[in-house]
Amino acid sequence: MVNNRIELNKVFIDALPVLDKLNTAGFEAYFVGGSVRDALLGKEVNDVDIATSAFPLEVKHLFKKTIDVGIEHGTVMILSGNNSYEITTFRTESTYQDFRRPDSVTFVRSLKEDLKRRDFTINALAMDREGIIHDYFKGKEDLKSRLIKAVGIPDERFNEDALRMLRATRFASQLDFEIEENTVNAIKKHARLLEHIAMERIQIEFVKMLLGRSKNKGLIYFIETDLYVYCPGLDRQGLEGLINIEEDFENELQIWVSYLLLSSLKFNQHRGFLRSWKLSNKMIQDIEIVYNTIQERLHKQINVKTVYKVGINLSLETEKVLDLLGYPSNLGLVESTYNSLPIYSKKELAVSGSDLLKLTDHNAGKWLGDLLEQIEQAVLDKEIENDYSQILEWITDKQLIPEQKEI
Repeated sequence: MVNNRIELNKVFIDALPVLDKLNTAGFEAYFVGGSVRDALLGKEVNDVDIATSAFPLEVKHLFKKTIDVGIEHGTVMILSGNNSYEITTFRTESTYQDFRRPDSVTFVRSLKEDLKRRDFTINALAMDREGIIHDYFKGKEDLKSRLIKAVGIPDERFNEDALRMLRATRFASQLDFEIEENTVNAIKKHARLLEHIAMERIQIEFVKMLLGRSKNKGLIYFIETDLYVYCPGLDRQGLEGLINIEEDFENELQIWVSYLLLSSLKFNQHRGFLRSWKLSNKMIQDIEIVYNTIQERLHKQINVKTVYKVGINLSLETEKVLDLLGYPSNLGLVESTYNSLPIYSKKELAVSGSDLLKLTDHNAGKWLGDLLEQIEQAVLDKEIENDYSQILEWITDKQLIPEQKEI
């Protein structure tokens, strides 16, 4: 049960006063979950979660600054120095009618009972202030074997929280671990339960899986267990296409654009698909811009007009996705093209609509917008410099203003 000691890094050391205050008051307190797992794996730890035998009101009594972030489930956030920590009371849970949240929780004083309710053995680990690991379910052994295994009976764990099935594939991707056979079989058996989970939560796990260092491993489990069937709009063609991408994705945008290019979805289905995944309007807009720019780039070279219109960031993302999919790309040419632009937006033109209106008796209308676009394109093409006098001379020579006054 109690395993060897590990050396605490700064993140754990900074949180020791919290554990000490709880211990001094007669309560047990431990670091738990992902931070302990990552410390054992030698990975960077950025934040910690704390579990304690103290009940929520007892925690609130001990610390001056607290926030009830989930007190009904035993979690209180405390402020200590410049840091904040979530402290959760040891607990057991009742049945799960919605396959996500327990109908009720019971606070207990036993660490083992608390760890018993966790998802996987590698996450059911605790560490005390001395760096001693408390492991009741052979989590360290599974870490060494690079294995993701449900705590106790997998069927029960996934009926409690169906999102855990997708978390298993995410951990397989992030950690480059295998999923234990009984756990895989339970995921296949209960995959349909994913329908009960909020899409926002599914989307977060799906994206994390695809950003993992072993995304293909996670994707293969995701497909073979039929989890993908219960996610909107996904098809094997698109997912298997993602498996064939050898390089890692850098961000979520690259994932969605690549999937649209590889899937069987028709163009007019794209927006509905992206909305079904609850993506932000900004993300959807950026995905559509990069997708359309790629369609253009498959037939045209990089050009000033497109780089100007799309902007440097999305132009670079276009080239990166092209490279991921095995098409010719040129990040350097995008950067040099952008850096050589005489202007970066229409607002930078040396003349404005008001300036042009002063040259004519006409009211503002479509002609004014058209003329500004002509000027914008002439400046981009370096036909003229972005200079007030030169622009006025150019439009006068070309007689582009109706009923022009004398300049």
